[in-house]
Amino acid sequence: MQMVQGTFDDLGTPLADVTFVVVDLETTGGSPQDSAITEIGAVKVRGGEVLGEFQTLVNPHLPIPPFIQALTGITTAMVADAPRIETALPAFLEFARGSVLVAHNAGFDVGFLKAGAKAQGIPWPGHAVLDTVHLARQLVTRDEARNHKLSSLAALFGAATVPDHRALHDARATVDVLHGLIERVGNLGVRTLEELSSFSSRVSPARRRKRWLADGLPDAPGVYQFKDGQGHVLYVGTSVNIRTRVRNYFTGSEHRSRMTEMVGIAESVTPIVCATTLEAEVRELRLIAEHKPRYNRRSKFPERATWVKLTVEAFPRLSIVREVRGDGAKYIGPFGSRASAEAAVAAVHEVIPLRQCVQRLSPTRRVGACALAEMGRCGAPCTGAQSVEEYAAVVSDAVGALVGDSRSVVTALQSRMGTLAEQERFEDAGAVRDRMLALVRGISRAQRIAPLASSPEIVAARPAALGGWEIVVVRHGRLAATSVAPRGADPMPYVAAARDSAEVVLPAPWPAPAALPEETEKILRWLESPGVRLVDLDGEWSCPVGGAGGARAHLEPQVVSRQSVSGFVAAS
Repeated sequence: MQMVQGTFDDLGTPLADVTFVVVDLETTGGSPQDSAITEIGAVKVRGGEVLGEFQTLVNPHLPIPPFIQALTGITTAMVADAPRIETALPAFLEFARGSVLVAHNAGFDVGFLKAGAKAQGIPWPGHAVLDTVHLARQLVTRDEARNHKLSSLAALFGAATVPDHRALHDARATVDVLHGLIERVGNLGVRTLEELSSFSSRVSPARRRKRWLADGLPDAPGVYQFKDGQGHVLYVGTSVNIRTRVRNYFTGSEHRSRMTEMVGIAESVTPIVCATTLEAEVRELRLIAEHKPRYNRRSKFPERATWVKLTVEAFPRLSIVREVRGDGAKYIGPFGSRASAEAAVAAVHEVIPLRQCVQRLSPTRRVGACALAEMGRCGAPCTGAQSVEEYAAVVSDAVGALVGDSRSVVTALQSRMGTLAEQERFEDAGAVRDRMLALVRGISRAQRIAPLASSPEIVAARPAALGGWEIVVVRHGRLAATSVAPRGADPMPYVAAARDSAEVVLPAPWPAPAALPEETEKILRWLESPGVRLVDLDGEWSCPVGGAGGARAHLEPQVVSRQSVSGFVAAS
């Protein structure tokens, strides 16, 4: 598992660092379907400073209507020798590369630009767009400006250039309007592009007013919980910066409708600061499993994970169960759904003639044979046709496939797939393939987590993003403690402190770890991530020879490296 990097939503983009290109167009009409661009004007600004300007007339290949000539002063004769759109548009896009486009009534200007790009086969670069009309409607009252036209707003904010329906002049006026609007949102605590977008994208005032929920939250990684007025947990999430991430729920950067609904109900946010990203991810899983928040979609029902069990009785069979018990049975899994567990069972039955009936059979009491026995797909131990000893040989093959070397089963299934494909029974071949993959993944998962579950304690470390070391203590497959050793510090005292403070964890029945299935997977990915050093290991950490390891290497290649301690003295 790689280090969690700050996303655009998590970290935000400070407005002072954003490059805006304010653009304005003049056209022959109001629709790009039957009109064309006659002039492009743009101003590039960052941090209040003008970085450059762009201006060009454009030959539209059609006459400019008289009323447009009167409005803009641009005549057909003026554009006769001007560059065509196939030349002017790439030049503008190069000027605007890597910027946020700004326009007054952006739907009009950007719509014409996109239509021109499509007509010329030029890929549209996907600029973020800010509309000063929408922004002004949120920030400027009717008392200040009767309407939100560019001329009215330019006068309100004291623009140095008076708009006159020439592209560059109007773009210059829009720059001053943009700066005036940014000053207003700055007084409201808006500091990032994402927060500014919330005003431009028509985020409801009620949603923006909830921004106070982020006040006082820590600028630190961890978990956050949205709660309603009764203290019920509505949603649990993680972030590298709790305060910034929570603030973004009240801006235009959050588009999920269910999150909008959740924010409307929420009355408080509870943060939990975590030392490492792994701790945050595990805490999130545990909180979701505990509270089952209505607005979380994933990880809410870990108890629904299933295992495939080879029962312990005179004539064992495969059974799908919800939990692993210390009853001496063989288990594979966990499976994410009952359907995948059923597919794995079907794969085994495809090549190994285990009985499929569910009643408990006695070596001395006979019952009637089922259809599978009559078809030769079962040795019929129910009728006495197969003794306990004879059936034990079949069970031995199943045990070998489940907890040993599964390659013989995979080979048999692949052969079955080939036969079906030769017979052009492609749907049946696909069904066998899906069953085989479900089986391999279940076996592989069980054998992969078994060393983790059986190790009383694993202490590991990996380089932290900002230097130093992340330290993790895992006991019987459950995350027991995490810590961070700062850059330049001796990590061993932090290792000792983490072990001393670690949670006491009791072992679970093999091969189930004492943790949620998803928690186990996250720990394994962390242990398999680049740079991990095993500091101390109490117990045996090994992968089985052959078994699912061989099948997984064939079907799902994966490189797992175990590196010896570097820079550490092995803890005693």
